[in-house]
Order: sequence, then structure tokens, then C-alpha cells
Amino acid sequence: MKTFEQLISSKATSFHRVVNFDIEKDKILSLDFTAENTELTNEILDETDSFSKWVNNKLLSANARYGIGGYNEHRTIYSRSAHFNTLEEPRRLHLGVDIWGEAGTPIYNFYNATVHSFANNNTFGDYGATIILTYNIDDLKFNVLYGHLSAESLNGLEKDLLIPKGKKFANLGVKEENGFWPPHLHFQVIYDMNGLDGDYPGVCKFSERDQYLTNCPDPYPILVSTFGKHL
Repeated sequence: MKTFEQLISSKATSFHRVVNFDIEKDKILSLDFTAENTELTNEILDETDSFSKWVNNKLLSANARYGIGGYNEHRTIYSRSAHFNTLEEPRRLHLGVDIWGEAGTPIYNFYNATVHSFANNNTFGDYGATIILTYNIDDLKFNVLYGHLSAESLNGLEKDLLIPKGKKFANLGVKEENGFWPPHLHFQVIYDMNGLDGDYPGVCKFSERDQYLTNCPDPYPILVSTFGKHL
């Protein structure tokens, strides 16, 4: 039986792009949100506009259309929100890939899917508007969580609604709609939703790393269809 990476890689040429990107001329920039990035002070992280300015300046300096990164990354940036803190151990390990870009950026479905669930997770630091789609590719069933969307992206949705390949179904939200983050897409693959609707942890405790990474495989093979050789 093929692994997730093998199956997705074999199908990637047939996938639609997730965001608009010209492989021949556009650039992406890998962004580091671990403790190694000493540029990100608490003063920057504590204020969303300052955080957004930092991201935008990085993209501008690199002449990059998008920033990207984050899978299996132990991030310090989650200290900005109590949403990720627990008494025994804070949640800091990121389980998806982030694509940082402009608010309003269109999001496209890479393959035929149905709506699993959706919600407005509007706690500070959470996903904001969230859509989860279910895919079945060569009998491999999995879900993808799309987080930090615009509020209007939730309009007209219903459970089991077909979202065809190539359809624009969402946009990146502004801070007031996306959990008060710089505009970006949280893109996370999930096998078992564990009974959850409209939400699933995008960040876990490091002590629970293995079980979460097993349930949330690396999304990069899907995104190759969008970014090609740039990944």
C-alpha cells in the first residue's frame, strides 16, 4: 500500500493550485517562527499590526509573493495567545503548513472534495473562519483544514456540499476575521477528525508530537502542485 506521500506525489500533476502562483516568475520565502528567529520580539508578536508589518517587510525584501513554512515546527509565536497555553505544558508544535499572503487572496480546491464541516473559531489566536473538506483519492480518505479565512467564505456552505477541483471557495481573512493573525492560510491534512466539527488542533504539545504527526501527515506533497520547484 502506498504511503500518503507516495500517493499524493503520484497525483500531484493533476491537482489544481491552492493559491495563484506563477511558477516561472513568482517567488516564495521560507519563514522561521522558532526560537532561532531572534528578530521576532514579544513587542512585535503582541500586536497584530506590528507582526503583519514584519511579515510584509520580509516578503517585500525577498520580492516574494508568499511566505511558507511551519510543518512540524516548534514555534515560539504561540506565546502571544493564551489559547495555546495549558497548566502542565503549552502547545507549540505546528501541525500544518502556513501560506502567508495578502488578505483577500483567493483559495482554490486542489481536488474534488465535500464539505466536512465549518465554523468561526473567533478566539484570539485561533483559526477564525475555518473550512474542513474531505477528500477520497484512490480510496485514501483524508481531510484538509483551511484556517484563517474571511468570514464570507462560510456563506452558503453545508455539510457534504461538493466543492469541485479548481473552484475558488474561500479567501484569506483580515485580522478581525482570522483570529487576529497576519493574513495567511493554515493548511493541515487530518486523517481522523476524532469527532470534531469545524475545528481540530493545529498546534499540539511537544509530548504528543508523535501521535499528532501520525494523524496529520506532511501537506507539502499537495502544495508541490502550486509551488513546483520552489518548494
